[in-house]
Amino acid sequence: MPAREELPSTLQRSSKKARDTWIKAHDSAVETYGEGERAHRTAFAALKHSFEKVGDHWEPKARKGPSDAQAARSTPKRGKTAEGVDAHASKQHLYEVAKRLGVDGRSTMTKDQLVEAIKKANRRATAKAR
Repeated sequence: MPAREELPSTLQRSSKKARDTWIKAHDSAVETYGEGERAHRTAFAALKHSFEKVGDHWEPKARKGPSDAQAARSTPKRGKTAEGVDAHASKQHLYEVAKRLGVDGRSTMTKDQLVEAIKKANRRATAKAR
């Protein structure tokens, strides 16, 4: 099935460039691995090199590169990810994203705590947007 027909809701609310990045990577992965979860994981890993999830959509990152260890893999496996949060970003950047998302207690959080708090805020925003 062409990726345009199964575009995740977070990408439907994102820029054309984000959608095109995911679609191109997904279609290529389907040709290589076949339809299914592996193609989706591969497409999201490609997306995470240029975009980060903020709330219910994807935004361009200031610097290119994988957002987390899973996105750095050529073929991501099942397992824990940062769910689109740029875990390799500076603590200041994560603090600013948390501030935009209204995360309480952000000023006293460690970098890892900010990543987790942003993941939760993103999940809430995505669920609310549906």
